[in-house]
Amino acid sequence: MAAGGAKGGIAHRSKPAPKKAEAKTLKRKRGQEDLGKLQEAVKQLDPKSPDIKKFTDLPLCEATASGLRASHFEVLTDVQRAAIPLALKGNDILGAAKTGSGKTLAFLVPVLEKLYHARWTEYDGLGALIISPTRELAVQIFDVLRKIGRNHYFSAGLVIGGRGLKEEAERLGRMNILVCTPGRMLQHLDQTAGFDVNNLQILVLDEADRIMDMGFQSAVDALVDHLPKTRQTLLFSATQSKRVSDLARLSLKDPEYVSAHEAAESSTPTNLQQSYIVTPLSEKLDTLWGFLRTNLKSKIIVFLSSGKQVRFVFESFKRMQPGISLLHLHGRQKQVARMEITSRFASAKYACLFATDVVARGVDFPAVDWVVQADCPEDADTYIHRVGRTARYESKGRAVLFLEPSEEAGFLKRLEQKKVPIQKVNVRETKKKSIKNELQSYCFQSADLKYLGQKAFISYTRSIYLQKDKDVFKFSELDLDGFAESLGLPGTPQIKFQKGEDIKRLKNASRAAVSSASDTDSDGEGGKRKKEQVRTKYEKMAERQNQDVLSSHYRKLLGEDAEPASDDDEADFLSVKRVLDGDAELDAAAGGDATSAEPKVVKLGKSELVIDSHRREKLLKSKKKLLKYMDKGTKLVFDDDGNAHPLYELQDEDDFAQQGPADTLRQQFVAAETEKVKEADVADKQLAKDRRREKRERQKARERGEEVEKESGALPQLGGGGDSDDGGEDEDPLALLRSLPVAGGADVGESDEEQDGGREPPKKKARKWFQDDSDKEEEERRERKKTKGGKRVIEMAHEPDNLEDLEALAAGLLED
Repeated sequence: MAAGGAKGGIAHRSKPAPKKAEAKTLKRKRGQEDLGKLQEAVKQLDPKSPDIKKFTDLPLCEATASGLRASHFEVLTDVQRAAIPLALKGNDILGAAKTGSGKTLAFLVPVLEKLYHARWTEYDGLGALIISPTRELAVQIFDVLRKIGRNHYFSAGLVIGGRGLKEEAERLGRMNILVCTPGRMLQHLDQTAGFDVNNLQILVLDEADRIMDMGFQSAVDALVDHLPKTRQTLLFSATQSKRVSDLARLSLKDPEYVSAHEAAESSTPTNLQQSYIVTPLSEKLDTLWGFLRTNLKSKIIVFLSSGKQVRFVFESFKRMQPGISLLHLHGRQKQVARMEITSRFASAKYACLFATDVVARGVDFPAVDWVVQADCPEDADTYIHRVGRTARYESKGRAVLFLEPSEEAGFLKRLEQKKVPIQKVNVRETKKKSIKNELQSYCFQSADLKYLGQKAFISYTRSIYLQKDKDVFKFSELDLDGFAESLGLPGTPQIKFQKGEDIKRLKNASRAAVSSASDTDSDGEGGKRKKEQVRTKYEKMAERQNQDVLSSHYRKLLGEDAEPASDDDEADFLSVKRVLDGDAELDAAAGGDATSAEPKVVKLGKSELVIDSHRREKLLKSKKKLLKYMDKGTKLVFDDDGNAHPLYELQDEDDFAQQGPADTLRQQFVAAETEKVKEADVADKQLAKDRRREKRERQKARERGEEVEKESGALPQLGGGGDSDDGGEDEDPLALLRSLPVAGGADVGESDEEQDGGREPPKKKARKWFQDDSDKEEEERRERKKTKGGKRVIEMAHEPDNLEDLEALAAGLLED
């Protein structure tokens, strides 16, 4: 056996090993054969076959199948069973299914298969584009894509904003699959150079009805214009649109409509328990507080209509500490904060999330027990998407809707049209608790919370007023004073709505004129003022008629009877100023009456300023504020003769045309400027040449020990005067440094003869007690080197022509 083993080993070594190129060729051939078999299986696939129940029944590549197995996806849902086979055959799809039915996998599996069949690589560019209406949903889609596509070699990216545009642009060119939001993607298509989408194979729109509505219409239209026409398009949503205009905008070709639950009795999951509560607007927060206190061990999402309401309810309830973890999420938060809050709520066991509709579509929060809609949604589709956050994937869930009495009949009719079963429930009296006093106390203590309450009131009333469905949202029947009081506000906030000249006149009216009615007695005693009395802070606040916050219910607390509202007042939408009827009252508010004289007119340059109020009279005392009414001056330039001319004199077009063709004039101008440049260049070169020659001559003279006379135009030298020949007009800026005194009384500007005649030769220094003979000889040698023939000589490599050289020269002269 040993020999046989040796012989076998010798025979194995004598066999030539296969080369790497041959191995790659064989692997490529096997891959092509597998791909051919897979494509043939797709062609033979029957999309409506009842035998397709699991992912293993579909002709999928091994990379996709293994990713699905690793992510524990085995059984197909209804929408997946209906949409994936059609998408594998290359059809455009309009998919509609209930929330939580698995629409994400219904388009992610075809995306991976489409690129795999096309043998897509990183060098082919962008192959698939998935568009989501919200950032949270885009992040969720991207996470699922990473799970099921873990065995593919495609590169995937997430483009949702929150980072710098340049940082995202650097990675776009290497991505095969992009998950994005419409606005950010359009920004890259317009601004990122080299971003190519001409090879796009498949386009996916998740929550397509939201993407194609008026909020995203312009962005989607512009985005589709950048994309190629020859592509596959998949649209999925819980409430799908069949409008021809939408289909034409997206260039769909014979789309297949897939509605997995079209024949179902309900458009919401059957395991979802739905109910509604009729509560007045003034008791809405009380009902919400009682609901939270009753369901402390639950996971709750509370939907509100605006981000300002979310902030106010979150901040006020957080101060009251209901006993459950509170979170809030709205569109104005930074991306990092939104991601963190989403992650915290998804991982929490018991928590309450106050949110706007940014998480109403597609976002999958696990194990949500309750969905509370504190504000009525704008339509039935929004209701369906909101309640879809619970009862997902055959799990149970409950939803409750708060309706104002005026909204009940209209909205129940809308839900009935959408086949949404819902039943009415009543709140137990024992569970009701008023929190108005607590909120009022917190708003009184915190100006920030009161400000949030005012903004929440304004945003809610404005949203109700602007709703299109007037059969549901009846603004005139809302109890706004009661709502403001329930928020803890000291009065009903006012919103500017009335516009026009009347508002301008009221705005310019003095405060004393507007509030004159409250300062005078109207009982027929000739307009005498009432006796001054001590007033509280709230009495003063209630008398302010032209402020942002009116305190109507404080008047009730003070015992004053509220004035009945007239029909004209009801027609106005929360006007900031008082509504004055007639020109007479308007003129009186402006500081006069209808029969008074015309207002004073002041001329300011070419314009006129009408003084019709005390505010305008005060304006005349401020020069700074009057500048905007004055005419702007014109800049002038003066010629040599002292004549003024405009700063820019533009030639008439006809005069310019008479001078000749523009090309000829341009050539003449260029030729003239070229000659000027040449002449200046010759002069500069000659000047530089003369300076270099003078410098060499002075260097040679210095080496011979000769004196160098200063010539006109040259820099002053040591021993020469500091003035030029023209009487000092071109004064040397370094002359002052040269005139500094030298040690021993000599000036830099004196010649050697003047220095010798004005002082005695330097004496030898006495030897110090610590110096020996060698030190003395060295010192004498240095002295002899410094002085030759009784003259002080300083050696320099070149002529001092800048400040540093002169400083070094001065330092040498000052040495002992």
